Amino acid sequence: MNDPVGYLAEIELVLLASPIVAEYAVVRSWADTDDGYFRVRVRLTNGDFLEATEYFVLQGDQTITMDYRHQWMDESRETLHRRWDNTRDHPELVGFPHHVHIADEKNVAPGQPLSISEVLKVIEAAIAEQ
Repeated sequence: MNDPVGYLAEIELVLLASPIVAEYAVVRSWADTDDGYFRVRVRLTNGDFLEATEYFVLQGDQTITMDYRHQWMDESRETLHRRWDNTRDHPELVGFPHHVHIADEKNVAPGQPLSISEVLKVIEAAIAEQ
């Protein structure tokens, strides 16, 4: 996608088409000529909850995810499955600042930049394995 407004529309289409999204609500979104932001809350078909935020910029003809936080939790929102983010709080990890918290805030592993589209694919695969 080569413009921020189009990228936001693409995200909405991904959410609508995903087989694991039961419903979603856009909490906030905006787009300018060269950047944009969204925050969305998603109820998954297995009852789990996903809250995703992403700040992105347009570089050439590509949309690049610059800042993100995607948190996947159980239905009660008390148990963390995973949280992907690039908060600069784990400089000891390969791939810093990208990392993922797995099942516990203290269990942190190296990560990579992920858009919400990529996170939904990861969660879909994880749910399929259950």
